[in-house]
Amino acid sequence: MKTLGKKETGDSVGTQHGALCFRMSAKGAAEILLITSRDTGRWVIPKGWPVPGRDAAGSAAQEAWEEAGVKGRVHDTCLGLYSYGKVINGKTVLPTVVTVYPVTVEKLAKTYPEVGARRRKWFSPAKAATKVDEPELADLIARFDPAPFREG
Repeated sequence: MKTLGKKETGDSVGTQHGALCFRMSAKGAAEILLITSRDTGRWVIPKGWPVPGRDAAGSAAQEAWEEAGVKGRVHDTCLGLYSYGKVINGKTVLPTVVTVYPVTVEKLAKTYPEVGARRRKWFSPAKAATKVDEPELADLIARFDPAPFREG
């Protein structure tokens, strides 16, 4: 079971790390991988509480693996952040800030820890931005430029 990070210390704001997973299509256009949340089925990016022994980018990469089966390269450049209300134990809403890191997807695994709990789908950045509920995340996705993160 995962520790709920700052919630357990009594802090009034939680911090999570998220992965903006992307690939380049055969035509050279960026595609963004979104997954569904376990509870509501909303489209989201992989995200979660800090992973002990990992930095923020490493925590984001771990969540991308666990929640979406992403194998790839995480980049340590924070793209920005967004906030949302994390529901804890079905009743308490914890204001939560998510730092977002780009992850170049090299492969999607067929089996991974949350394979039966979520759906995953590729979208253009413009379409992905319309699928997420959080306006700050939508803006990050819409503005995403993959050029600095391409392997040369």
